[in-house]
Amino acid sequence: MSLQTRTSPNLRTRAGYALRLFRRLAFAGVALSLTFSRAMPDCRAAEGDSIGLSQLSLEELMNVEVTSVSKKPEKLSEAAAAIYVITREDIHRSGVTSIPEALRMAPGLDVGRVDAHNWAITSRGFNDVYANKLQVLIDGRSVYTPLFSGVFWDTQNTFLDDIDRIEIIRGPGATLWGANAVNGVINVITRPAKETQGVLIQGGGGTEERAFGGVRYGGQLGENAHYRVYGKYFNRDDSVQPSGARANDGWWMGHGGARVDWESSENDLLTFQGDAYSGRVKQSFVVTSPTTPGGQTVEDEYDVEGGNALGRWTHAFSEDCALQLQLYYDGTRRHTVIFEEERDTFDLDVQQRFALGQRHGLVAGVGYRLSADDIVNTYTLSFDPDSRTAHLFSGFIQDEITVVEERLRLTLGSKFEHNDFTGFEFQPGARLSWTPHERHTAWAAISRAVRTPSRAEDDVEINQPGPAPGTVLSIRGDRGFDSEKLIAYEAGYRFQPHTRVSVAIAAFYNDYDDLRTLEPRPIIPGIPVVIPLVVANNLEGETYGVELGPRWQVTDWWRLQMTYSFLEMNLRRKPGSNDTTSEGAEERSPHHQATVRSTVDLPGNWTLDGAVRYVDSLPNLNIPSYVTLDVRLAWRPIERLEISVVGQNLLDDQHAEFAPALIRTQPTEVERSVHGQVSLRF
Repeated sequence: MSLQTRTSPNLRTRAGYALRLFRRLAFAGVALSLTFSRAMPDCRAAEGDSIGLSQLSLEELMNVEVTSVSKKPEKLSEAAAAIYVITREDIHRSGVTSIPEALRMAPGLDVGRVDAHNWAITSRGFNDVYANKLQVLIDGRSVYTPLFSGVFWDTQNTFLDDIDRIEIIRGPGATLWGANAVNGVINVITRPAKETQGVLIQGGGGTEERAFGGVRYGGQLGENAHYRVYGKYFNRDDSVQPSGARANDGWWMGHGGARVDWESSENDLLTFQGDAYSGRVKQSFVVTSPTTPGGQTVEDEYDVEGGNALGRWTHAFSEDCALQLQLYYDGTRRHTVIFEEERDTFDLDVQQRFALGQRHGLVAGVGYRLSADDIVNTYTLSFDPDSRTAHLFSGFIQDEITVVEERLRLTLGSKFEHNDFTGFEFQPGARLSWTPHERHTAWAAISRAVRTPSRAEDDVEINQPGPAPGTVLSIRGDRGFDSEKLIAYEAGYRFQPHTRVSVAIAAFYNDYDDLRTLEPRPIIPGIPVVIPLVVANNLEGETYGVELGPRWQVTDWWRLQMTYSFLEMNLRRKPGSNDTTSEGAEERSPHHQATVRSTVDLPGNWTLDGAVRYVDSLPNLNIPSYVTLDVRLAWRPIERLEISVVGQNLLDDQHAEFAPALIRTQPTEVERSVHGQVSLRF
């Protein structure tokens, strides 16, 4: 059966108004997304936009400055957290076409492809399509949705060549980034406009990536003002069902955006940036109704669209003192056969960085976020009420104390928040970093983090086919649901035993409480018979593991990068719980993962890159372990032109990586694929 969703007049009116507002802001460059920001110490001089991407040496990689751990620039090698950086060159030479694919390079991340457009991504366990313990940001803009405290990965499609780096923190980042930064933080940071000057044209296609292309142009508006605009499009094929039949999950999307950077003085930089997207997605849902409680598979084809505009104002009073103001708007629209959601989010954040004496470096800030939704309900998936506005007030303070100059640092801080679901929350943390030698750093941390309830845990009702004919399994929210809590203990060591070898090791022990369960309630007789399951906080447990990330510069022209992660989960129900859905939850995340990536510079301007990846089995989802092989061969006949061919998942015809739990969609598998790409710059 084929069914296309229809948008209610009310939602269509709101969507049209919001998009018209966004276009006016974007094209007029009005103050919603204006940013004053002094060029931070990690900003490099314009390097041009050449295809010839020279590799950073291992020492340079260790000294790359990151901002996600302390909200200020610091060397990667000295950061007191399990942080990994995926560089622009890593993304380019891997041949990936999306951010989720790029995230596979990081140790400790569990990245499973659910179908052609859905991903399950988390850090250190608890993976799901709606994984809710990971904070994700793009240029400081949070992209997690309060609908289920997760990320719609299919709409995170920024121009990949504009990405400068992706900073990934495994473990809590809640002291700075707040609720839902429980198991990790992903921060996608794009390049300044002055580093993307000139014209870039890309295009290609293949077996699964049927067609894709993009154009970017960067120029100057004045001596100290630079801009870029871009547009991209892709069309991706259906994946396959386990039987080999085509699945109904192909999709296409168009995405465009712009950025302007203006250094109005030595201490100020004015930036405007915004994006807009629109696409059409196919999906097969299991739809229930009072007359068809056993469910019916419906082939849907629905629209997704949205836009955002963001800005920051940072004025540097001195090298150690800066004030930053950030403001953004984000609007999203998703219209499916089982529900329709329209959401508008406004966020304001103010941050101050300053020194206090010779030994204290403080960062403090306050923020406010408003997120309003409007939902069209169905029997399969509904919310009560169908429209709700949530407010989040926050503040944080962090003090980096220099105990021994250039050797020992102690960082203390806490995030304080007030939300509409659980009220006041606090999330303190302490981190210690010891650098006995410039090539050796040991660190340890203890943190508290919470995952606050989402709109779903408060207000949702999901009706699915029940265990017997004529029954419906009804999953329901509860306004009494409390925050999930974590106390995390971490330690790590980074060292460079040789100029050609670097190693990073991290170990963790996480103690969770008040995790979500689904508790059965008395059966409701009728036609159909309803079996209610209500959310509650009756699960607790521990997880622990080790993550390893060595790099080896074998020769000047050959580099190997390896990752390995081990995860053990021990979860148990609290006394009085009758939940059965949490049984086997430990088996939804792999115990072992490993990758080996090779990058080779060949004579004649050829490059050969490959990656082998192993992922352990997921018994709870009936998914066996698998090994994948990706290969990229590229040639630069001239400096401005590059031609590449990429093969992905080359070791088998198809394999499963993940399966959804709450929202029923058909199981699909990932296919072997090949695509080619041409890039031209001038």
